[in-house]
Amino acid sequence: MKTIILPGYSLHNKDWAYEVRNKLNLNQKVIVHEWKHWTSGSFSVAHELRKIAEEIRGNEKINIIAKSVGTRVAMEWIIRNPKFVNKLVLCGIPVSWQPKDVGSVSEIFQKGLSFLKARQILIFQNEKDPFSTFEKIKEMVGRINRKIKVIEKPRNDHHYPYFDEFQKFLGKV
Repeated sequence: MKTIILPGYSLHNKDWAYEVRNKLNLNQKVIVHEWKHWTSGSFSVAHELRKIAEEIRGNEKINIIAKSVGTRVAMEWIIRNPKFVNKLVLCGIPVSWQPKDVGSVSEIFQKGLSFLKARQILIFQNEKDPFSTFEKIKEMVGRINRKIKVIEKPRNDHHYPYFDEFQKFLGKV
């Protein structure tokens, strides 16, 4: 089993991703995915999905910890590879739910999350995350599957330092 960390879009998220990796004690390989646009070029979901496939190599199940834009990339990965996902931790989902948004980001979340059982998913959303509040994400996820656990954190920023809780969830069999 491997765990891959898909950070947020901005370069400062690299520090968060490595901090998560360094604080996890899972007895497995933990990979930090570094976005191409951090060093050159522009952001491309297709490119990132190819790079992730190279990083995780093999047909074993993986755990995913994703923050912000990483949550979107995680959904795209799950849609293409649902049987290879063991557990999923999402932090700071940056969208709001619009039920009539066909082909939208919220539809991608609906499709991606529908491939997994609720017990495989844990979502953290800060109460007043500037990219989407807890209430909006709780509503969106509730429309997909009310059994998915969405944990509200009392912060008003887009930082997700919940390492012990990631560890506890991913460490469960």
